[in-house]
Amino acid sequence: MIKTKPTGPIPSGYQSIDGELAIGGQKASALVSEYGSPLFVYSASLLDARMAQLRAAMPDALDLHYAMKANPYQPVLRHMIGLADGIDIASGGELRMALDAEAAPAKISFAGPGKRDDELEQAIRAGVTINIESPGECDRALRIGAATGTKPRLAIRVNPDFDLKGSGMKMGGGAKPFGMDIELVAPSVKRILDAGADWRGFHIFAGSQALNADAIIETQAQTFALAARLATAIGHSPDHVNLGGGFGIPYFPGDEPLDIVKVGNALSEQIDQLPDILSSTQFAIELGRYLVGEAGVYLTRIVDRKLSQGQIFLVTDGGLHHQLAASGNFGTVVRRNYPAAIANRFDQQPEETASIVGCLCTPLDRLSDNAAMPKADVGDVVAIFCAGAYGATASPANFLGQGAAKEIMVR
Repeated sequence: MIKTKPTGPIPSGYQSIDGELAIGGQKASALVSEYGSPLFVYSASLLDARMAQLRAAMPDALDLHYAMKANPYQPVLRHMIGLADGIDIASGGELRMALDAEAAPAKISFAGPGKRDDELEQAIRAGVTINIESPGECDRALRIGAATGTKPRLAIRVNPDFDLKGSGMKMGGGAKPFGMDIELVAPSVKRILDAGADWRGFHIFAGSQALNADAIIETQAQTFALAARLATAIGHSPDHVNLGGGFGIPYFPGDEPLDIVKVGNALSEQIDQLPDILSSTQFAIELGRYLVGEAGVYLTRIVDRKLSQGQIFLVTDGGLHHQLAASGNFGTVVRRNYPAAIANRFDQQPEETASIVGCLCTPLDRLSDNAAMPKADVGDVVAIFCAGAYGATASPANFLGQGAAKEIMVR
């Protein structure tokens, strides 16, 4: 007997029209008929709602940044530029996309190891803040600034001596390619100040994709303490401290939403109790998937229904080349099912256990594994939720020559 496996929780905010999944007031099947399949659909109203909820929960003094690596699709990026207080980038390519989307350079910060000289020069000339990841990168940035006659805006990305407990990706707490070890920070800031560059402060990112409010609160408290310790050692107050992010979203069965009110209340208390050396510092958090992840749906049409050894396979025209994370091949140790549905049978009860697979010649191409679904057939539309972050641009679209999925944003 085939064991049915649960799927993750479908995010709130989605409705049905005539029994079908609706996104932005439009039926999923109508969107696929108009724009084709496979298709990423992003909801502007859900983006607005998420940012409004976050602002209501966080202290007024805290800036909210959008980490555009989560979803750089131009309409989404332009929308988020209008909602966020800053944009965080991780490459020269993202810098060009952010500037093309009319992000103000002074509100852009550039992190990531391995920045090339041409990327550093592009960022310095544009006037964005560069989060320096190593003493060598610091020297290169200062040299490029001097050669171009441009005063670089530089912050130090710190490799903290702690990590975010329970996070999906640990960005600190050991040997890391990200940021400077703590003992290297003060000498690097001194070099920046001695060179007459604009020292902007610190970027301290301990981990990502956490759903435990207490773990995030503990990490943020450690981050405030570390920033104060570093500033005291340097003898200068930082203008800005990026506390990182780490806010997760529910992807899998049993996941519960993060209690952002609890996190916001703790942040308010921490900001109210800052030591004098941080009293004039502007703090920010940077979030990617938390802002956009649940606002996107991947739609793919069933092109074949087959039975093999008693198991039902719904074969789609999409797959892991667009939704690598949903297939379990994007850092997941144990494969679990993302939230999924038969979009044009959204209100129907499950009738069978079926696996949803893609069109690639690899057994890894599985979007949902033995999940309870309404009976579906050729022509029906599958919806994979939580597709607003790390979907289209984080997946190998050109594998086997398949090509990219279409993307649209609806209201």
